[in-house]
Amino acid sequence: MDIRRVPFDHPDAVKLNDLVQVEYQIRYGDDGDATPLDAADFEPPNGLYLIAYDEQGAPVASGGWRAQDTNGEGNLDGDAELKRMFVIEQVRGRGLARRVLAALEGDARAAGRLRMVLETGTEQPEAIALYTSSGYEPCAKFGHYRHYDSSRCFAKPL
Repeated sequence: MDIRRVPFDHPDAVKLNDLVQVEYQIRYGDDGDATPLDAADFEPPNGLYLIAYDEQGAPVASGGWRAQDTNGEGNLDGDAELKRMFVIEQVRGRGLARRVLAALEGDARAAGRLRMVLETGTEQPEAIALYTSSGYEPCAKFGHYRHYDSSRCFAKPL
């Protein structure tokens, strides 16, 4: 597996983001994740976007972080927000998400971020299991979906 830094608007990132949106539509029955995101959010040193490629060079997993300081939505100074963690169905269960997550945590820590935060939902039990087994604990709700009953927010000190 080859994990590479790419821009959030890279064609492979767009492809994987389209797939994760379809996944959200299936699981939640809506139009996908409406959280505002901008490619500039993931530019170092204030963010990072990674894609894992298989041996044939196909994109199979992604994830990113962006700086989120105090902003009225529940974030604290020094937060790094995890976004768009996704592994295509054909390669799930091989530890790719855990590898991408570790790389993102390391980069956010090196960038001086103090805490990694994320928002997921009740219809993503695999994600919740990954995060809790990686040391994340429930935290105050934040972000676009903070008022939704299905929203679950987690944090981990870096």
